[in-house]
This record gives sequence, structure tokens and C-alpha cells, in this order.
Amino acid sequence: MLARPRTLPVGFKPCLPIKAPKPPTGAAWLHEIKHDGYRLMARRDPVGIRLLTRNGHDWAQRYPLIVQAVNQLRARSCLIDGEAVACDDSGVAVFERLRKKPTGPHVFLYAFDLLEFDGKDLRREPIEVRKATLASLLRGCPPGVRFNQHTEHPGDLVFRQACKMGLEGIVSKRLGSHYRSGRSPDWLMFKNPNAPAVKREAEEDWGSR
Repeated sequence: MLARPRTLPVGFKPCLPIKAPKPPTGAAWLHEIKHDGYRLMARRDPVGIRLLTRNGHDWAQRYPLIVQAVNQLRARSCLIDGEAVACDDSGVAVFERLRKKPTGPHVFLYAFDLLEFDGKDLRREPIEVRKATLASLLRGCPPGVRFNQHTEHPGDLVFRQACKMGLEGIVSKRLGSHYRSGRSPDWLMFKNPNAPAVKREAEEDWGSR
């Protein structure tokens, strides 16, 4: 008899990066673009498809393009970590587009991690294995879910280029690291000081005082 696939708990908490003084430059890291959007986990299991926020709310009704793409993946079950974004004509994620029009087919998911696939818990697998499996899963996927590419070039160069392009910043992840809930020293975040996200956060912090 085949074992019944097991999925991770619905209330599973995502891994979060910590802030660090400067991007790492050694060969032990990979670097991803930090896109300005909403953190979401796309879950597919026998119950259906859910798009879960960090607070556990299901936003599947908001983003039909993402749901459609996840539904067409060649998987019995999966749990994908990513960022829901709306981009401008140059391909840069613009949070104001999400704020002004919070629902609709203009929103897609930048997928950067795969935590479960066909009942197998991948959290103990190295980051590079998880990303390779995710890239394979998303090959030929409809545009509602797109693989968030990474590079192993020196982090300071990647960060400068991200700032030059007007992006929110980068997240550096330690090669060989596992996925863990909560803040992780294996994920480091560096934000472009001139990005709208940073200015927005500063205004929100000031307003809360």
C-alpha cells in the first residue's frame, strides 16, 4: 500500500531574514532580489489551493492568476514560499499598484523556496537543492508563478546593481542552510535606502510614535 502524502501544518510560519551591516561577498552565499510586495505561501493539497499570508489569512480569492498557475503544476501537493507582486512596464515590483488595486489578474507570485513537494518535507534539504527542485517544478508554468532567480556573484556587487535599478534590495542566503521558521541568521536582508519600501516603512514607524 502506498503511504499517504503528508503536508506541513497549515499554520506553518515562514522563515524571515535579519538585517546585517553589509552583504556577504564570499562563495558561501547566494543572493536574490527582494521584491516589494506581500509575502505569501502558496499551498496545494487535497483541500485545494490556498494563498496564505504571514498571519494565516487565505488570499486565494484575491489573486486568480496565482491560483490558476499553482493548479497547473505537476504536483499532488506543494508548499511554495514567495512574494506576491504587481510590476510596472519595466518589470519592477511597485507596491502602490498592489495598494491601489489589491485584487485581480495583474498580481503574480515570485517564488523563491519550496518547502514541501508531493508529501515530502524539504525543509531539511539545503537551500540550493530546494531551489533546484522549485525551478524544475516551475518549468513551463503559466505566468502566475515565476521563479525568483539567484546569483552567487559577490553580494556587494549584487546589492549595488539592485539599488541602481531602483529595486527594494536583496536577500542573501547561506548555501547548505535549512529552512526554519522565524528569524534566521542564514537569511540576511539589505534594503535600498532610496526604495519606496524603505521610505514607506520610515513613515509608518514615525506615525506609530
